[in-house]
Amino acid sequence: MTIGLTMQERRPLKHNRSFITLMAAQAISNLGDWLHLLAILTLVGIRWNATPWEITFTTLCAALPVLLTGPFAGALADRVNRKWLMIVADGARIVIVGGLIFADQMWHVYVLLILKSLFDVVFSPAKNGKLKEIVPQEQLGQAVSISSVIEQMSKIIGPALGGLLVAAFGITWCFALDSVSFLISGIILLWIPGARVIQSANQNVEQVREETTGAAQAGKKATFLKDTMEGIRMLASLPHVGTSLILLASALLFLQFADSQTVVLFRQLPGISSDLLGWCVAASGVGTLIAAMSVQKWKKAGHVIKMGLGTSLMGLVIGAVGMIVGVWPHAGLGANLLLISLFALAGVGVGFAIVPFQILLQEQTPESMTGRVFGTVGSIMTASNIMGPVVGGFLVTSFGVIPAFVCSGILLTLLGVIYVVIRRQKKNDMDGSLAAKSVITGE
Repeated sequence: MTIGLTMQERRPLKHNRSFITLMAAQAISNLGDWLHLLAILTLVGIRWNATPWEITFTTLCAALPVLLTGPFAGALADRVNRKWLMIVADGARIVIVGGLIFADQMWHVYVLLILKSLFDVVFSPAKNGKLKEIVPQEQLGQAVSISSVIEQMSKIIGPALGGLLVAAFGITWCFALDSVSFLISGIILLWIPGARVIQSANQNVEQVREETTGAAQAGKKATFLKDTMEGIRMLASLPHVGTSLILLASALLFLQFADSQTVVLFRQLPGISSDLLGWCVAASGVGTLIAAMSVQKWKKAGHVIKMGLGTSLMGLVIGAVGMIVGVWPHAGLGANLLLISLFALAGVGVGFAIVPFQILLQEQTPESMTGRVFGTVGSIMTASNIMGPVVGGFLVTSFGVIPAFVCSGILLTLLGVIYVVIRRQKKNDMDGSLAAKSVITGE
């Protein structure tokens, strides 16, 4: 039960000006992210004809800083003003992404991706924490769904726009527009409140305690390491979050066996167009958008069951894509339409695997711990994103890209089925226990 409710807390989200402003900044930033990522994949994978290991290392350069600094960035987001932390991160990325315009060797790309990732990992927990500062608890599920929809819309518009820019003006324009997007995002963020807007009963009690014991606590500031460990302990104590986190981390690990080598797979089709990658990513975004919009409406299934079904769907599609490319004679309209359709279906699976976890995490994480918890989750997810491409690179180099896709598909399908079966069994056991208790007590 919240106390001191403001008029803003009683209004629908569409009237929450701070939330709308934050989502506008996120939308522009996400759009730019997909522009530059697709441009890098096109530049490195298709134009520079990078090897599977070079593509893998490109992925690692973007992911490794998140693994190493995620919990500490989360602790930082809980210690400083989140608004200005996001603005500083946007400002740094203006310069870094602009530097990609002048990259003409692989190591240039590696260095710039590492630098950009360092500020990505700062921005993300700050944004998630700010979301809880400006949105009341009862509207968090809706807010997270909207945020996820924005992310997926950027996957639709970004690659399509990126393909047009590459075809008409060249890759340089993708990097230039991405740099401008961070500038616009930073300017928009100036209009969100720097202080917390939503106050809960627990938050008010914490503030009173801090005011009355401030002198006693002087000189006893928690270290970043202590903050990080608190985030890990909080994450382990949240109901159902641990199981969901293991499922999602495993799914991302298996997915990256194949996903990180998609460019290599597409090169197996003679006459493949460099625009196909963008359209497939856009189709995947459409699928995930559909899932993000429908996951809240499907209330009969629990979060873990939704995630398990989504994981199995991803696996079936990834395996099918690998086998189809293996037998298809050449690129053409038929192959393009089939691949785009399959990537859209895979996107639905991704949405049902990720969005329920995001909602569950936002709903159960205390606002004061948001940065630390999300930073820790980000590091775990990034560990999967790092290990996956490494294993994928090994599989592609040793056995070929098609076996890597089939292997990824089988593992994802089995993982999803196992979690659905286990979760349903636990639910049945719980229902049986409640029924037995009712008989004994006569209720």
